Amino acid sequence: MSAGGSSAAVRFLYGTCPGRMLLRLMQKGRADRLVVAFLRSRFSRPMVRWYARRNGIRLNKQQLRSYRSFRDFFARKRRCRLTDMEPGHLISPCDGWLSAFPVDEDSAFEIKGSRYRLRDLLRDEGLASRFCGGDCLIYRLCPADYHHYCYIDDGRQGANHFIPGELHSVQPAACERFPVYTLNRRCWTLLSTENFGPVVQTAVGAFVVGGIVNEHENARFLRGADMGRFELAGSTIVQFFERGRIRLLPEVRQYIERHGEFRVMQGMWIGLGPGQHED
Repeated sequence: MSAGGSSAAVRFLYGTCPGRMLLRLMQKGRADRLVVAFLRSRFSRPMVRWYARRNGIRLNKQQLRSYRSFRDFFARKRRCRLTDMEPGHLISPCDGWLSAFPVDEDSAFEIKGSRYRLRDLLRDEGLASRFCGGDCLIYRLCPADYHHYCYIDDGRQGANHFIPGELHSVQPAACERFPVYTLNRRCWTLLSTENFGPVVQTAVGAFVVGGIVNEHENARFLRGADMGRFELAGSTIVQFFERGRIRLLPEVRQYIERHGEFRVMQGMWIGLGPGQHED
């Protein structure tokens, strides 16, 4: 999917009256439980080949045989990953499409016409106030992406705060109609990083299935190490930085200003910390 695009199914569900009625019925009927049970079962194995072909994911016969269910395939890890290990280089925590927004003095930001307040997203007004005037980075993962995310620096992680919620799509057509980031199921964690100060990283679940698995809690971490993963459906990572802690590379910032989103890969250099200069 290209930057800014939405699938035909999402455009139907969010852009038409019959679609919105069907969406509400799906959510009220807790269709997610049935979908999760199916995707974790061996009966979902035929979906792997179909999903891979539809999204341009190359799999050989040995790989196809190795997956016991669609969930096993979706949660697969990348075999080889290159991570920029230079201190002070801000890296992407995941594959996806990156967009960036300023956080206002009242700790709010605007996406696709929806205005979000950090205290609603985090449900912690004291923490939200620390990021007034800072930066918000949003990474939208697509079906073809690996759905694992890593730590962006060395540091220490606090507790995982899970917030139950609905499961809307995070594609543009849905974001234009609903404030999905404060409606959806999510899990946020405060990261105390060595080079970028405190960072709130929030994993946001998406459309019907919203599995979020953070591997660690209240522990030290290293740049590039696995932090967690999404299970069964495409999702989003949202990061908040305090004022003056980061600045995106000029080519990244300029592309986002022109096109709205910039394609990134996990471990890729996308910005700088305070006092850092481009090589």
